[in-house]
Amino acid sequence: MSQASPIALHDALQACLRSVLAWHEHALSQAALRARVGGSALWSQEELVEAADSLGYDVVQGQIGPTNPYLPGLPAICYTHEGTALAALGLAPDGRVLVVDPEQSQKPAPMDMADLLARLRGTTLSLVRRELPPVAGDAPSGQAQGRHGHWFWGPIVRMRWVYAQVALTALLVNVFAIASSVFSMIVYDRVIPNNATDTLISLLIGVSIIFVSDFVIRTVRGYFLDMASSKADAAIADALFEQVLDAQMQTRRSSTGALASTLKEFESIRDFLTSATLTTFIDIPFSVLFLVVIWLIGGPTVWVPLLAIPVMLLAGLAVQPQLRKLIQESQADGHHKQAILVETLSGLETIKSLGAGALMRRRWQDAVTHQSHVGLKSRMLAQLATNVATTAQQFVQVGVITVGAFLVHDGQLGFGAIIACTILSGRAIAPVAQITQLLTRMNQTLSSYSALNRIMGQEREHRHGKMFMERPDFQGAVEFRNVTFTYPGASRPTLQSVSFQVAAGEKVAIIGKVGSGKTTVSKLLLGLYQPDSGAVLIDGVDLRQLDPADVRSAFGVVLQDVWLMGGTVKQNIALGGNYPSDEEIVSVAKVAGVDDFLRQHPEGYGLRLGERGEGLSGGQRQAIAIARALLSRPKVLLFDEATSAMDQTAEATLLQRLDQAIGGATVITITHKASLLQMVDKIVVMDQGRVAMQGTPEELLRAQKAQQAQHTSASAPATHPV
Repeated sequence: MSQASPIALHDALQACLRSVLAWHEHALSQAALRARVGGSALWSQEELVEAADSLGYDVVQGQIGPTNPYLPGLPAICYTHEGTALAALGLAPDGRVLVVDPEQSQKPAPMDMADLLARLRGTTLSLVRRELPPVAGDAPSGQAQGRHGHWFWGPIVRMRWVYAQVALTALLVNVFAIASSVFSMIVYDRVIPNNATDTLISLLIGVSIIFVSDFVIRTVRGYFLDMASSKADAAIADALFEQVLDAQMQTRRSSTGALASTLKEFESIRDFLTSATLTTFIDIPFSVLFLVVIWLIGGPTVWVPLLAIPVMLLAGLAVQPQLRKLIQESQADGHHKQAILVETLSGLETIKSLGAGALMRRRWQDAVTHQSHVGLKSRMLAQLATNVATTAQQFVQVGVITVGAFLVHDGQLGFGAIIACTILSGRAIAPVAQITQLLTRMNQTLSSYSALNRIMGQEREHRHGKMFMERPDFQGAVEFRNVTFTYPGASRPTLQSVSFQVAAGEKVAIIGKVGSGKTTVSKLLLGLYQPDSGAVLIDGVDLRQLDPADVRSAFGVVLQDVWLMGGTVKQNIALGGNYPSDEEIVSVAKVAGVDDFLRQHPEGYGLRLGERGEGLSGGQRQAIAIARALLSRPKVLLFDEATSAMDQTAEATLLQRLDQAIGGATVITITHKASLLQMVDKIVVMDQGRVAMQGTPEELLRAQKAQQAQHTSASAPATHPV
């Protein structure tokens, strides 16, 4: 085999990871890998580990060299002494190692063990595929999973050893808490009556050691709890955002603002995992320990906290059903309020222009007022239970002292025992006193979990267990075959039995009245929605068989609503390519006309754009979107009203440049402009969700003239001989 051109290390790392995925029968194309895990242009080892982790692999790092000439666990990605990387996948039947060397081929080839070991130097990364637990019983089949199984419980279970250590430290902390009460009892009952100064010093030394140990253990417990929560937080947040990006569009029911507000509910879960609330829950069982110690020291005094605890629990539990309803209602109001806010901010210019600010302000005031009213009722209920708990605590303290006084009078207790029992009773009921706050936080967390779990239960483009065939080289032929499609929640189909073909390299215009289904055609072409019946095909293959990332990599798209991110012009154009060079960016910018208005700007391609390209005209935004679409040299250019905001001169110049730049690419343009029809070979006319006519411009012109002539003949007055 001839030596291929040298391959950069970052490309080799990506190729090696793809080889391991293919070895486990989960192959991803380069476009699919980039869409799933992203990363910078130059993959580092850290980015490789992060990508492998996100795809379901644990990475075990090792070393190989003259002093350690042994292969790591396979499959593994290994560095070579030439400065690149290769993937050692497994052993062949003859004992040789199956290796993928990206400089040679993407197919495994056997290599002698000695030859392989001679090439390897430095770090090795063994990839161990995680065995994910099954989806929880309450989750729908095919629910999106996170890196570690279930999107929420997986990361928590993964950190179970840390949480077990936190529980162990809670035991020690609560045992140490007995020290102060025992110290007080001994001092009052033994040290003071006998003036035992030496004993007091010994007790001080002992209790000081306990208090220092308690401080250290609490600090370590807080650190480990924060560490575990931080890792779980990162994994859960990543799973949520991946679900949003990968969810099928037809599963989306709520507005953008409501969806953003729902995702913000994750903050409630994060606060619960990282705050003192969790440690308080851990401390509740240890109330039994303090009650036992009170009984051992004070005997009958234990009945005082024992009687108070049920009262506090009942008060806390009694308000929970109503609190749960109010919390859910408050969350729904919060989502509605967020939707109004996002809707107002995104359309602020239009609202100002129409003088519609008063309407949006009234909606905002209504939402805020209703949420405030619900919040007031929930706070009053919670405060009622809290007040009951506070009053019970006061009665416990007084009750223990009162009972202790009678016991002292009868000679059954000493003064020190009363003080010790008072301290211990406070520790015993303190976690129970917080039960209302704990249950309220728990209800908020469960409500947030339910809302997020509904999002995580939506169908994904990459469903669990779904296999795609890699087809990276498209020719650009497109076909709609009897496609019918209805938007979610709509009462009638947007497309009905739509059929047309576009040959590879053909230039086609889709025209029609507003609402005829033209833009819906583009969304189905990109796999954003799935047809109710029929099929959308590219190169004769149903899109549902293909990885959506592969399909979209074949398209250069300019949608009707141009989206630009906050950043520089260069960054916005570069989104359309695979880590393009400056030369490639400038080349497509010249074709699209971006270079015309940036050439003399002091910041040039470093010009920073506001949200959605604020500061640019509509035509300039469209020019950037066209440059972005051209950057990857796509097989199919899909333009939806791509020049609607351009003036005639800019549009004419663009069409002239495009004709030279697109080469043999297929072009599908959705337009109302007659000027764009001059560059097409075929026209598809849409009307009320159906294909009314299709053919070459000449054929449609003749058909139109024939219809006009027929209409004129039919409407002319009849003549009769006299």
